[in-house]
Amino acid sequence: MDAAITPGAGISFETSPDRYRHWKLAFEGPVATLSMDVQEDGGISNDYRLKLNSYDLGVDIELADALQRLRFEHPEVQAVIVTSLKERIFCAGANIFMLRGSSHAWKVNFCKFTNETRLAIEDASQYSGVKFLAAVNGICAGGGYELALACDEILLVDDGNSAVSLPETPLLGVLPGTGGLTRVVDKRKVRRDLADFFSTVAEGIKGKRAVDWRLVDAVYPTSQFKDRVAGRARELAKLSDRPGTGPGIRLGPLAPEVTDDRIRYSSVVLDFDRQHRVATLTVHAPSDSEPSTPETILSAGDRYWPLRAFRELDDALLRLRVNEPLLGTVVVKTRGDAERVLAVDRTLAAHADHWLVREITLFIKRTLKRMDLTSRSFFALIEPGSAFAGTLFELALASDRIYMLDDPDRPNTIALSPMNAGPLRMSNGLTRLETRFLGEPDRVAEVLAESEPFDAASAADAGLVSFVPDELDWDDEVRLAVEGRAAFSPDALTGMEANLRFAGPETMETKIFGRLTAWQNWIFQRPNAVGDKGALTSYGSQSRAEFDFRRT
Repeated sequence: MDAAITPGAGISFETSPDRYRHWKLAFEGPVATLSMDVQEDGGISNDYRLKLNSYDLGVDIELADALQRLRFEHPEVQAVIVTSLKERIFCAGANIFMLRGSSHAWKVNFCKFTNETRLAIEDASQYSGVKFLAAVNGICAGGGYELALACDEILLVDDGNSAVSLPETPLLGVLPGTGGLTRVVDKRKVRRDLADFFSTVAEGIKGKRAVDWRLVDAVYPTSQFKDRVAGRARELAKLSDRPGTGPGIRLGPLAPEVTDDRIRYSSVVLDFDRQHRVATLTVHAPSDSEPSTPETILSAGDRYWPLRAFRELDDALLRLRVNEPLLGTVVVKTRGDAERVLAVDRTLAAHADHWLVREITLFIKRTLKRMDLTSRSFFALIEPGSAFAGTLFELALASDRIYMLDDPDRPNTIALSPMNAGPLRMSNGLTRLETRFLGEPDRVAEVLAESEPFDAASAADAGLVSFVPDELDWDDEVRLAVEGRAAFSPDALTGMEANLRFAGPETMETKIFGRLTAWQNWIFQRPNAVGDKGALTSYGSQSRAEFDFRRT
């Protein structure tokens, strides 16, 4: 089977409302309406058509962009209606022909990005005061229902035809790829036996039964549907603590300089060594003093360093995931004045209740989660001239190993800030320090109480770094570590890293990325799904799927 889409295709994750092909944004006071209107001929590849509001990565890139702009550019928005402009069709889910014709790596990364986008909806609801209402005005299947599940409430039109469904198992031999099973039982608290039936009946559930089973919150006849949706959205908006007025800030283009072996942004540089399958990710600290009040931060807009730098980091991580599958190891570095980073952190902590400061902090948190969930080996190198302090030290804590040079002739330190103490929590609900010291919980308060920077020896004693080679051993130890990593099976490393990164409690989010991604990764390679006669391969053809019925 030829791949319609494969990694390395040079996908860009940047867009803007004037370039949207598949979504429409409209505003009415505190309520925004985000309407899906997928253009059939607007897919990333010409090998399939996006019928019935089905989506591919390009559709979801626009959705992710719209969510970001609602949070930063429209502080007056307190509730969002997610609906469709197509009559009697909400969303048919991920495009099956796109999935059928894509490489395995593309399928997995596509599902990961859509998961992250839907989690961003829930993050906006929980932390930003933006409530989401799914107005399901037609067929709602698979990923379409998973999009609705990410919203706070689901209203379904009762027209005798519209239903919600998760048909992946009966029709395609795979699992719902965007958290559907987890959200049905964990979020909506659907009873297990009912969820079992629902997940195996392709035609789905509609009407009063969908309400009784907790699959939706309410159903209304077509004649009442729009008015009921509008009224409920206004009620949800009253629950918000958003300011209700502007101005917001415009998110301008990142405009990186892209060459064959480098992507250079204003504060982030991603270098490629394809011969050795290694990338080097360097984040630069602010070069000047940054704004220190909400008013001056608003004035700086998207040029404010923490927002700019982490938008660039987010874009770099996404490009690395999708376009550079052979670069398995990422060396993480920072450069600049660590004190400038700590000054920014003090500002973020001091004005944490301001809507824009809150959004910037939440975006940093989501970007660091993106790093946690990226299937690459990250090795942080702390050298003289580094700026691994506060927020930027989170990059080291997110790495699989931390190497810190111990050279008495060249000062080399790390430092912590209030940003390491809670605002940037992982998917497991813990900070990276709490996760690191799961077996020594008292150590967290001890290291946070230290007001002075840590040199290599004290950082090692505190457990904040992995290894502290001296100047004689540094080059060889780092080289051997990076070369050795490249020699291991990438499949085994992906599984190992994902298991080790999320110690501690399990959350709905870790279930989605741990259980679901692991199982889907496996199922997407099984003959029952993607073999010559597998369900996904056979979908849309005249032949029926043939299964190997042995349980494994």
